[in-house]
Formats: sequence, structure tokens, C-alpha cells
Amino acid sequence: METKIYHDEDADLNVLKGKKIAVIGYGAQGRAQALCFRDSGLDVTVGVRENGPSWKKAKEDGGMTVTTMDKAVKDADVVLILTPDETQPDVYKQYVEPNLKEGAALDFAHGFAITYKLIVPPKNVDVIMMAPKAPGDAERQQFVEGFGVPALIVVHQDFTGNAKKIALALAKGLGATRAGTFEVDNFDYETKSDLFGEQAVECGGLSKLIQSGYQTLVDNGFPPIVAYFECDHECKLIIDLITSGGFTYMWNVCSNTAKYGGLTRRDRVINDKSIEGMKEIYREIDAGEFKTEWRQEWANGLVNLHKMMDAESKKDIEKTGAMVRSLFQRKAAKN
Repeated sequence: METKIYHDEDADLNVLKGKKIAVIGYGAQGRAQALCFRDSGLDVTVGVRENGPSWKKAKEDGGMTVTTMDKAVKDADVVLILTPDETQPDVYKQYVEPNLKEGAALDFAHGFAITYKLIVPPKNVDVIMMAPKAPGDAERQQFVEGFGVPALIVVHQDFTGNAKKIALALAKGLGATRAGTFEVDNFDYETKSDLFGEQAVECGGLSKLIQSGYQTLVDNGFPPIVAYFECDHECKLIIDLITSGGFTYMWNVCSNTAKYGGLTRRDRVINDKSIEGMKEIYREIDAGEFKTEWRQEWANGLVNLHKMMDAESKKDIEKTGAMVRSLFQRKAAKN
């Protein structure tokens, strides 16, 4: 399946000139996008709860209108819903839906609410996604440095005939077309791949792999600091090699001992049983089972999530990691 990649010359920021852009939510993603759009010369209104921490932060940042969510949506030509997944259905129902004008563009940075029909927009608006492939802080930093992070765009509903142009213009306003912005056919591709990557590889799989490797060395009598460096700290070095040059580059940089040991032993850790677990994770995502479980967790006040996060913070590897990181912080302070 061929994927079209767009760059600066493929997007026209003038598509958004003279339009009112409402950014709903001012967390990491909302703030990063709002500031980048502001610095790209666009008319940005931030919609947040009145006089809350986000309200005050947006006011301090300046250069944007700051108002309540409902007022931000009224008369807005482009509405970006950038609150957390779990709050989006309620935010949409209470503040966006009653105030969304015909012909406006409704934009998301993640497809969860649309894929699982937690939000069903009216037929008389454009529905798009412009999803930066990085956390908000990284987006903003790349933009400030004169570049941008890659992004994904999707057109879910094209009422005006300009939906794709608007999505590309938003990407350009974020600097994403400098890096490369790619298009996929539907929200499901972004939603389900993103959930799978988080659960099976980036957040879930990797954290468990690191913790298990650390614990194996500690259980065999190794000092925690040695176990931490080998199984946690050096992971970033390897991932940086892979992202900069691919697996072949990573292997070529490693010693012959590392090459041979890694290639001959890796299937003992990530094997058919691991892959079956990944397939089951994807099946739950695809069938909507994870969505139902997550919505129930949110409805119950995130009790289980808070327990798991508390347990995670008390693990020995976290104490060791804090000590190791403090060594580098002292060095930075001296410089």
C-alpha cells in the first residue's frame, strides 16, 4: 500500500489566513499546536475552563484569544479538539456540538473518538485529522528550531471540498510538512496502529522488557546500578541508532559479539508466544474491547490505573534510575 508524503510545497498556509482557529484544550498537545499556529501568523483562540491553570498559562503565553470552550467554538472556522481521549465525548457534547457552525472543519490529533463513534459529527462539517507523530513538547521544540515533526493527515468527511487543503495547512502551520506529512485513508489506521504501538511495543512491551532484564541481573547478584545501565540506560543509545539509520546501521555500529549474541538469542525473548500476545492485543483493539474497558476505567475514576501507576513508581528500578539520572544532572549543572 503506497503512502503519499507531502512537504511544504504541497501545502498552502493561506488556506487558513482570515479563518478563526479554535484550539480546545491547552495540555501538552493543545499548547504546542496553538503556539506553533500563533507563530505561523494564524488567528488562534484557545478554549479552556475559565480561570483554571490552562486559562492562566494561555494568557501568560500571549498572542492568542483565551476564552471558554463554547465561545471559542462559536464562529470558529476550524475547531481542534485536543483534550484527552477520555474527556472528548463530554467536551464535544457540552461545548462543541451546540456551537459548531455549518461548513466548519473539525480536527482531531488522534482518532479514538471517531473510530469508536464516541463522537458522531453532523454531515454539514469537514472532519479531519492532523496527527503529529511526537509528544507536544517535542513538536514545539522542533518548530522553534526551524523544523518540525512528521504528521499524519486523514479526511473523514469532506463537506466543503477543502478538507484536505485545511489538514495540510494545519500540518504546515505546525512545521510538519518540513519533515514530511503522510496521508492515510481513514481514522482507523491511525487509531488502531497508535493504540497497538503504545500497548505492545513503545510503552507496554518496552517497559516490561526493560524491567524484566533489570530484575534478571539483580536476581543473579548484580549491583542495581550495573543492571540499570545495561538494561535501561543504554536502550536510548540503541533506539537512536535504529531511528537514525535502521537496524542494519545499528548492527554495524555494534561489536561482533553483540551482533552474534543478539541475532542468535533474541527469539528466546520475543518469540511465537510473544507474537500471539501481540495478535491478541490487536484483536481487542480492533473489536472495540479495549475501548469498552478503557471507558469503564474512566467512568470508575481511574482507580485501577492509579493503583498500577503507584506500584510502578515504587519499583526498585525507578529508585536506581533516579540515582543514575541525578549523576548526569550534576554534570549538566557544572557545565
